[in-house]
Parts: sequence; structure tokens; C-alpha cells
Amino acid sequence: MSETESRAPAAPREVELKLDCAASDLSALAAHPRLQGAGDSAPTPLVTTYYDTPDRDLRAAGLTLRVRAKGGRHIQTVKAGNGGVGLFDRAEWEAEIAGETPDPGAWAGTAAEEVLRKADASLEPLFSTVIMRRVVPVEQGASRILVTLDEGRVESRAGAAPLGELELEIESGEAADLFALAQTLAESVPLRLSVNAKSDRGFALVDGIGPAVVKAEPVELPEGASVREVFRRVARACLRHMRLNETAFLDGGRSPEALHQIRVSLRRLRSALSLFSPMLAGDPRAVSFGDEIKRVTEPFGHARNLDVFLGHTLPGLAKERPDEPGLDDLRIRAEAERERAYDGVLAILESPQWRGLIIDFAGWIEAGAWAAQPAATEDGRDFAARVLERARLRLKKRGRGLKRLDPQTRHRARIAAKKLRYGAEFFAQLFPKTKARRRQDKFGAALSDLQDHLGALNDRETARSMTESLDGPGMPGSDDAGARDQLDAAAAARAELLDVKPFWR
Repeated sequence: MSETESRAPAAPREVELKLDCAASDLSALAAHPRLQGAGDSAPTPLVTTYYDTPDRDLRAAGLTLRVRAKGGRHIQTVKAGNGGVGLFDRAEWEAEIAGETPDPGAWAGTAAEEVLRKADASLEPLFSTVIMRRVVPVEQGASRILVTLDEGRVESRAGAAPLGELELEIESGEAADLFALAQTLAESVPLRLSVNAKSDRGFALVDGIGPAVVKAEPVELPEGASVREVFRRVARACLRHMRLNETAFLDGGRSPEALHQIRVSLRRLRSALSLFSPMLAGDPRAVSFGDEIKRVTEPFGHARNLDVFLGHTLPGLAKERPDEPGLDDLRIRAEAERERAYDGVLAILESPQWRGLIIDFAGWIEAGAWAAQPAATEDGRDFAARVLERARLRLKKRGRGLKRLDPQTRHRARIAAKKLRYGAEFFAQLFPKTKARRRQDKFGAALSDLQDHLGALNDRETARSMTESLDGPGMPGSDDAGARDQLDAAAAARAELLDVKPFWR
């Protein structure tokens, strides 16, 4: 929640599940038996224009301001809160105005008022959405849900782009029914959790930005948050990270970096399930989700290992051994294997099983049995301190005698370091005081250094096994000078990490 939103008066909230759908699939979706109710409305044309200052002050504050023309009326809406995934729960202020240009009187008392007063700049139209909207009320479980199918385009001076979107909005009832209905509709057309509102698509068009590879963002945690709220925000952030990079991979030519970030997001997600396991213990689906995500995405690791092998290991080997026979043949075999691995990744991401798993998991985050457990009401800060202390102790034990550990045991120490790092990142905002922030920086730097050295050692082992599987020349052994240097550096980094006072104490 932005600072601006927190000071604004209470506003009506919009709770809706957004799903991406190709415009070409909307006709098939409209024919679904569940969308043939008596309350089905005729398609309605809607033209909506989005406004901001030249410096994008509203967008920087996490706000949008739009004017929608519908049936001769003009509705001005301010919405707060971007950065969702699937389920969007946003404050909104809506008012009818006299014309098609924004009315300052209608944004008075909203989250936009102070932003625009400080900006002291005129609003300008940036882009418009032109859509045909069909709305169908559906009874699902104990809920009444409005199903909205939008088909059209986004228009701007920079050009136009097609737009297809499915929205499920609760009129009355529970979030669990939104996801149950989404799974039913997904049986007829490919649906994915949306991470972008229509305004995001418009700004991307205006700025000429396509699907981009992104790294994990800090998790925004309000002061006094319960463990329930902390887990939801962490899990949503992991899902958003995954979906943004999934789009970049599917639409951006199978980018290796996008695949890497997908794997990072899923490792973070599985780490979250592990770190929060004391709170999730009463819900067996927590374990099953972690196991299923690991099983389904196992081929992602093979593809990523081949990227590292071809991008780093093999060029380094060629530089060290320019006269080594067989390196060109090894590269050709590795490239062919990588193509096969990437085909496998693509097949998984495009499968209905994968899309269904992600929708199901998102629904569990919002409405799983875990949320009703008494443990979920504990103060998030107390829980985080206890979990981080355990994770630090686990790393301390697993890294003991690091230079003498065999590769498999050393790998377990690396996993413990990674889980501790993710936990430190997840919980960082629960410890906002200046002293804690300084300790976070030192702790994070030492932990990152340890991970880097352990990762380099793991890459060497992976490269050795991969070279053997591809019938390549022998790789340096684990006792060569390079490996010994990495082990020395890793042991030093571990000692430095254990000397840093934990920020959660």
C-alpha cells in the first residue's frame, strides 16, 4: 500500500480475479455452458481513456485515473494498488462526471488528490482501451460472481495492441469460489493468472516496452502483520515474479535469463513453503504443492544447467585448453541437448496441467485451510525471528568443516544458505529500524558471498557430470587449484557470516 493510499479516506474495494486470455479464445469461452445464464447481458462497447501527468506522478504512486464512456455517460475512476497477481483487491473511487475530460471535483477526497496537488501539473491523455464487454452473473458455491469478458484493443499514439481479458468479480461470497469457477472455465480455453491490469498494458504500449525479464522485488509488509498476511504477501510476490518471467519466456523467444528467473521464483516459492511450514503444518496441501511444483519443473534445471555449461563452462574450458580435441563436437552435442531441453520447458509451460496447478495454488494462497489455523494469527515479526534463527543454525551445522565436505553434503549446505537468504529477504521489512537495516546489509552481503562461492563449486560438479553424460573430455578434479581457492573463499565467507550479528535479534 502506498503512503498516499494509507492517508486517503476509506474507499469501496474491488475484489476480482483477472486471467489472461487470447482474444481469439474469447468466443469459445463465451460459449461455455456455465456462461449461458439468464442474466447474460448483450455485449457493450466501452471506451476508456487513461490520464496522468507528464512525469507520471500517479503511476509512481501506484494510482490510475481514467474516464470511461458508456451509454452516453462518463465515469471517472481512481484506482489504487498495482502489482497484483490473479486476485486484485484494490481501493477505487468512482464518480459520474459531466464530460469526457477529468473533473478535479471528482478526485477530491481520493488517493489521487494529494499526488496531483503536489505535482501541480496538468493531466494528459496517454492511451485508451476500446473493448466490447459481456457480463454474465454466475452462481458458484455460495457465491454470486460477475464474469466479464473483454475483447478489444489498447490504442495510443505509439500504436495499438489486441486485448483479451477475463475478470471474475465477487458480488457476494468467498474468494475460493472465484478460483473454483476459474478452473472450470479453464477446461475450455488456456487461462493464466494475470499480473497486469489494463493500465499496465497501456503504459507498456506507450513506452514501447515488451515482456521483460525481472528479478524478485522486495515484499511489502505492513507493520504488525500476522503470519497469515506475511505468508500471503510472500507467496503472491513469488507467483508474480514467476508469471512475469513466464510471459517473457513465452513471448520473448525462449530467453535463457527468463528461464533462470522462473527457476529462482519457484525456488523462492518452495523455500517459502518450507520456512512457513510451522504455520502450514495443519494443511497437508502445503507439502503436496511443494512436491508437485518440484516434480513438474525438474526439467527446468537441466535446461538451465546447459545454459551455464554453454555460456560459461565450455568457453572457459576452451580458453584453458585451446588444443583440447573434441571441444567443438561437445559444444554441438550440448547445443542439441539444450534445444531438446527447452522444448521440454515450453511443453510444460503450455500444458493445461501447469496452468491449472498455478491457478489452484493461487486459490490455496487466498482461501486454503491453512488460513484458519490458530497459528496463522501469530505476530509475523515474532514468527520471522524464530524461523530465521533456526535457518541460521541449520546453515552453521551443515557448513561445519566446509573444506572437507564431499560435494553432496556441501550442496546441502548451499541449499541451507539459499533458504536463509530467501528468508532474510522475505522478512526484511518486518525489521525496519535503522540498526536492523544496517545489520541486514552486512548479513545479506556475507550470505551472498557465501552463496556465490558455493554456487561456483556446485557449477563445477554439474559441469563435470554433464561433460561425462555428453561424452566430452575430462574436467578438472575437485582437488585442483581452482576448486581449492573456491573452498578457501567459501569457508572464509561462512566465518564472516557467522560473525555478523543477526538483524532479527
